[in-house]
Amino acid sequence: MDIHPEPVHTSDSQTAPVSPSTLNPNTTTEPPNIASPEPPENQASSDRSYDGLRSILSTVGIIILAPLIALMLTHFIFQPYEVDGASMETTLQNQDRLIVLKVPRTFASLSRHPYIPHRGDVIIFNLDTSAELGSPGKKQLVKRVIGLPGDHIIIKDGSITIINQAHPNGFNPDQTQSYGSVIKTTDGNVDLVIPKDKVFVCGDNRQNSLDSRVFGPVDANSIVGKLELRIFPFNKLQVF
Repeated sequence: MDIHPEPVHTSDSQTAPVSPSTLNPNTTTEPPNIASPEPPENQASSDRSYDGLRSILSTVGIIILAPLIALMLTHFIFQPYEVDGASMETTLQNQDRLIVLKVPRTFASLSRHPYIPHRGDVIIFNLDTSAELGSPGKKQLVKRVIGLPGDHIIIKDGSITIINQAHPNGFNPDQTQSYGSVIKTTDGNVDLVIPKDKVFVCGDNRQNSLDSRVFGPVDANSIVGKLELRIFPFNKLQVF
């Protein structure tokens, strides 16, 4: 049995003829213009309110985060300082602006080890000056590390001698470090072995410096950081 598609009939039961004129190939039919519906007024207002709220929250977030980031940087990474006094002349002058690096101290704290700087480093540390200056409170001092834990340090006749395992016959650090050219003499009378986790510090201006010759070795936990850079005066910019 053959099956053929059923013919399409019009209402008068006749097949609708197709006129050639209705299939003109040169005729182009443009799609009708369709306008996008505008969002309701309440939706547009809601979008504007959302954008405004997001802008406000972003601003508030920046205001809150900025001081927190600054606090984290100055507490753990680096901090600017200004020199007050003449104890480190001529290496540092009064009112010099410095950048002190705190990263080594931070890493030492995280690893629960004492931070022991290198001999010759210039450090900033906290000191209770009530006994030395007669006024209660703490000060932050800047001095140079001369002796390390275990060193036998002797100050006599205007010079320093360090005796340790590497130098059993002793040596003068002022003669082996680059800063030594500014040191003329070292007053005082000291003979001690520097305890564990402490360092012996002196100012480069030895005749006008309150340092370990007076208050003894400095505890490693009191060290704030190491001098890294002098940024002012600009003509004396220097990396330490």
